[in-house]
Amino acid sequence: MITLRQAYLKTIRAFPGGWDAMSSALGMTRDALENRIYERRGQDLTVQTALMMQSFTNTTAIAEAFAMESGGVFVKLPHVGDISEEIATAKFQLLVEEVGELSKEFRMAMEDHVLTGKEQMRLNDVIDRINRTTMEFRALLKPFYCQETKAAQEAKHG
Repeated sequence: MITLRQAYLKTIRAFPGGWDAMSSALGMTRDALENRIYERRGQDLTVQTALMMQSFTNTTAIAEAFAMESGGVFVKLPHVGDISEEIATAKFQLLVEEVGELSKEFRMAMEDHVLTGKEQMRLNDVIDRINRTTMEFRALLKPFYCQETKAAQEAKHG
């Protein structure tokens, strides 16, 4: 599990020029940024600053850490510009395969009627992938729904 501080550090390392360039982009000194990251002298990093850092680097480490801290999982949704039916169908097939993998892992894990920590981690990994794929699939379906809605509106208004 990655902590918020680890996510901040990972994001800073992802920025070309590292600490000095990131602090400059945020309009503060390196010392000021370090004080916020390491929570020195009662300072901390605001959510707005963390989101700016994430935006500058086009990374998701901070969002992932916030999701984990909240007991959830961050799922980056695909860009849904020009999605074909084949892409949506492939994503659905992947989802079905992942559910099959979960079924297999669960059966194997429960053969001895005891779920070990390692087995639980494997199950959680598959479940997290299923959740991610489900959200991606849902996002891929939206353009098809919107097309139907547009067509219905156009037919209604002539």
